[in-house]
Amino acid sequence: MILTPEQQSRAIEVMQEYLAAPQGPEGVTPAEASTERDRQRIELIEGELLPLVQAYLAGQTPLDEFKSKVDGINKRNEHWGFKGIKGQMFFNMVVNVSSDPGECDQELKSAIAVPTSEDMARSRIRTFASYVRRLGEEHVEGGRSKQGRPKAGSIPFFLSYFWQLQSRDVWPVYYTNGVKTMSDLNLWLPTDDLAADYISFKHLHEELAALFTEKSGEKFGLYDVEHVFWFKGGNPYGGSKPLPKEQIEPTVEEPDEIIVAPKLDRLPDSYVPPVIAVLPRIAANEAGFDDLAKASGISLSRAFEKNIHAAFTILGFDAKLLGQGGGRVPDGIAVEHDSSYALIWDAKVRGDGYSMGTDDRTIREYITTQSRELKRRRSIRNVYYVVVSSEFSDDFDESIRSMKMETEISEVCLLEASALVSIVDAKLRDPLQVSLGPDGVQRLFSTSGIVNVETVRQNLIG
Repeated sequence: MILTPEQQSRAIEVMQEYLAAPQGPEGVTPAEASTERDRQRIELIEGELLPLVQAYLAGQTPLDEFKSKVDGINKRNEHWGFKGIKGQMFFNMVVNVSSDPGECDQELKSAIAVPTSEDMARSRIRTFASYVRRLGEEHVEGGRSKQGRPKAGSIPFFLSYFWQLQSRDVWPVYYTNGVKTMSDLNLWLPTDDLAADYISFKHLHEELAALFTEKSGEKFGLYDVEHVFWFKGGNPYGGSKPLPKEQIEPTVEEPDEIIVAPKLDRLPDSYVPPVIAVLPRIAANEAGFDDLAKASGISLSRAFEKNIHAAFTILGFDAKLLGQGGGRVPDGIAVEHDSSYALIWDAKVRGDGYSMGTDDRTIREYITTQSRELKRRRSIRNVYYVVVSSEFSDDFDESIRSMKMETEISEVCLLEASALVSIVDAKLRDPLQVSLGPDGVQRLFSTSGIVNVETVRQNLIG
């Protein structure tokens, strides 16, 4: 089981909203529109797309002709959103940057052929990702722009589109909108492992299909699970793009009194969004916050990790959320490419503050692995290890000293959650003056020890 009882309840609520949704502009409900759309999809698959894929895999259709026909069919029939950046645009980039057409053709054939097992699916994603990354590196080394290289992050959607054409009851399409909606609902979070993420995504769809079937009394397949999250993510009638907000919200009568804002004692002056402002209260495990997290379908510790990830993203880092379900890994990584440094960070919810030394061995292991990977794969010059918590005990000197001696990190920083809020506030107030580089945010991590609000004030605010 992937979902906790709280997450199951949250998913069931979304499913019930979908089934109970009223008729839309065309006089049909989202569920009715989805049924008709599925009929059209299946008809198109069996009549055009599947024979085309089979002919290509059998060597009867050349790659350029195959690519062109796939493009044409999807432009005429927008049932999958394949003409976007992770579909046809990615397809075009892979073919265009390849210097060996024969190799490209073989790699594509091997990748898009439907797997016969999950192990094979993992292997195909990883093999194709290795090929795509090599293409990108050769493209950039040849003096061309980074923007023109294919992105490996598009692979789960690209491959699962072709896999579902060949076996629609087994392989769900890895829709970006579906992933985002599940993440927003705290049902599931992807990691940085493309293959593992896709298989986890598949298992989640299978679990949800069984759950929705049991709770609704109606048969739910993979398509039906897709529709629930299309609906919640802003595609209530099955379009390839989310509808504008005003088109999907129900019409309500205007109240007699128009309330323009919640009651305030004074006008707000903080630049910090609520998802960041709440960090110190979560970090301190404030009373009642466990219940708030459960009501949101997430553990308090995972909510803390997600909000910290949001803070680093808002600041402008290339941020990745890792953590739960990923084995021995940190909770996240934040990379600043222009200044060639990265933060490997962990989140610790503690009502009485965090004490270094309790899990040092595990931390050293993944710090060593991640820092070497960052320096080798991304040519990062400085790697800092950051712990985010409510506050810290003062017996950390020995732990920091040994961690720096035994790993490749530059510094160990103990970042109070309130200080992270202050960093975001400073950056949003004066984004042109507060940089992420050595004259700005990086200064906070260049010395080991505690980073608190006063440290931020001295280094960024003045």
